[in-house]
Amino acid sequence: MKQAKRLLVTSALPYANGPIHLGHLAGAYLPADIYVRYQRAMKRDVIYICGSDEHGVPITIYAERQGVPPREVVEKYRENHRKSFAEFGMSFDNYSGTSKPLHHEISQGFFLKLHEKGYLSEKKVVQFYCTHCDRFLADRYVEGECPNCHAEGARGDQCDSCGRSLDQIQLINPYCVTCGNKPEIRETHHWFINLKKFQPKIKAWLDTKTHWKDNVKNFCYGWMESGLEDRAVTRDLKWGVPVPLKGYENKVLYVWFDAPIGYISSTVEWAEKIGQPDKWREYWQDEDTRLIHFIGKDNIVFHAIIWPLILMGHGEYVLPADIPANEFLNLEGNKLSTSKNYAVWLDEYLQKFPPDPLRYCLAVNAPETKDSDFLWKDFQARNNNELADILGNFVNRTLTFINKNFDRKIPAPGPLDDLDKEMLSRLKQAPEKIGNNLEAFQVRKAAAEFMDLARFANKYFNDQEPWITKKADITKCATTMNICARVCKGLAILMQPILPFSADKLWSILNIEGSVLDQTWSDAGQAHFDDGHSIGKLEILFNKIEDDVIEAEIEKLQKISEKQSDKQGEDTQVTNEKISFEEFQKIDLRLAKVLEAEKVEKTDKLMKLKIQVGSETRQIVAGIAQQYTPEQLVGKSIIVVANLEPAKIRGIESNGMLLAARSADQDDLALLTVEKDFESGIRIS
Repeated sequence: MKQAKRLLVTSALPYANGPIHLGHLAGAYLPADIYVRYQRAMKRDVIYICGSDEHGVPITIYAERQGVPPREVVEKYRENHRKSFAEFGMSFDNYSGTSKPLHHEISQGFFLKLHEKGYLSEKKVVQFYCTHCDRFLADRYVEGECPNCHAEGARGDQCDSCGRSLDQIQLINPYCVTCGNKPEIRETHHWFINLKKFQPKIKAWLDTKTHWKDNVKNFCYGWMESGLEDRAVTRDLKWGVPVPLKGYENKVLYVWFDAPIGYISSTVEWAEKIGQPDKWREYWQDEDTRLIHFIGKDNIVFHAIIWPLILMGHGEYVLPADIPANEFLNLEGNKLSTSKNYAVWLDEYLQKFPPDPLRYCLAVNAPETKDSDFLWKDFQARNNNELADILGNFVNRTLTFINKNFDRKIPAPGPLDDLDKEMLSRLKQAPEKIGNNLEAFQVRKAAAEFMDLARFANKYFNDQEPWITKKADITKCATTMNICARVCKGLAILMQPILPFSADKLWSILNIEGSVLDQTWSDAGQAHFDDGHSIGKLEILFNKIEDDVIEAEIEKLQKISEKQSDKQGEDTQVTNEKISFEEFQKIDLRLAKVLEAEKVEKTDKLMKLKIQVGSETRQIVAGIAQQYTPEQLVGKSIIVVANLEPAKIRGIESNGMLLAARSADQDDLALLTVEKDFESGIRIS
């Protein structure tokens, strides 16, 4: 493939509703960072762009349950992502966010351009409307029974159990996730992008991508087999990019439409920051740009079909040249689950471990062609047996030997024997071998080639026996140590894409001026030192990780897994313990109306409610503050146990108990009520 004049690399915008976990890193972020660092070492014109995806229903639902504005949520997690990525060594040229005014402006411009060119059409559609919440319900605001596999808890856009995409109207026994009420069907109107018009053009474009990974091509062709359907680009929400048309003031652009435009708005922001506001055009509007999107496989359809289609429709932007989508990373044999907290979160990891061992472990185990598994024991073994015992050991024994036997100065070489020539030959070939793998997005092979070089260097040290030749043939010993020092310098350059912090550390130990980032990739194969060069203070490159530290991490995940299994078992199994009808009759269930509601101070879960039960007013405390805001509760009818003995919760008297259903994984909760609008105080029987 012809080398483009410049490279524009992106990673999928992470959703700003939670921290970064290892699955994110393995799929879209670390492979991109390694690739970009390599390209910079090749001295090519490359920029790396990313930012947070800050719109969409998951964010608004999360914000409502927390009782805070969506902006507060996205700013919190944007900063969390930015800080975690920086500490992990992600070398973005710019990290932005899609809730910024600049992004809104550019996204609205895309919408208007497609509208002007006739690629959008207005359609009347039916959609669920919640009369209690007084709003149309976007896809994830509705859940119910899946019409295909009949699993409970299917969302209005997809069933996680069977993986089918859904229209919310298809759900059986639907309910509003905010209030639990059954929504009604009403007519509304939205703008749709005419995907059908683009199918022949997209198909012809995909046919030219013969070098793409099979998983990407197969997914795309499979998705188009049944024909592309027009897709809504607007939705009924208040949080998002406002639709720039009169009559659509209460609608926003669908998040799938505006999110990839975030690549452009982040690049524009970058250009403004460096004081060259038009510089972004070189990367987005010059055909001699190679645009590369690093993503996970769940984003293939948007980046390989819909996003190119939008760019084609606009007509002024380059199209993606490569989309190296990776498969998924599992965790200790199970699927990662953010909702169940079954994950290794990057911010928590960085409080306990350095970044480079994780970068290396994820690189050598990258899910490039199939799902892979992160195992804590494997992480420990990679660190101890490879980073410490192979790479770190070679560097340490080399520099310790020079420090002790050559007064810290790298000795001049003498005549070369065959083994010396073999070592130097391998060093010379390494930049091209490792580089070729990185050019092909094969991080696993690149990491393996790098470690093989360090492994051979250890063998070379052993076979040359400098501890013997220092007495028998000092010239030969000096030659060996000169070559070993040159290999250390070469390894520092070659490790920089995968192990940037360790590369900096080794560069400092070698006492070389400037930064390892200033070096050219090919310099690694020709590494040398000036006569009499003195090495710096010796340090251990990689510390070993003890068993008890790893066991604690494994035990933590096992407890989470066992807890979820226990909860699901408890919540889905009917108890065998029976009560008599007379005992049941003692329970006085009443319909009550919520008059007032407020969160209990200094608690996350407790809500204090003032309720009316017939002619009586009373107070109850319930652990529902993470699922409901006070505004959602006032005026709501609920069912309470009216004859329960009063109790004090956090010093507040609670005179009764409300009834609610909680999901098997304990993540969701819905208050129980009745279908008809009965007066408060009636008995439930």
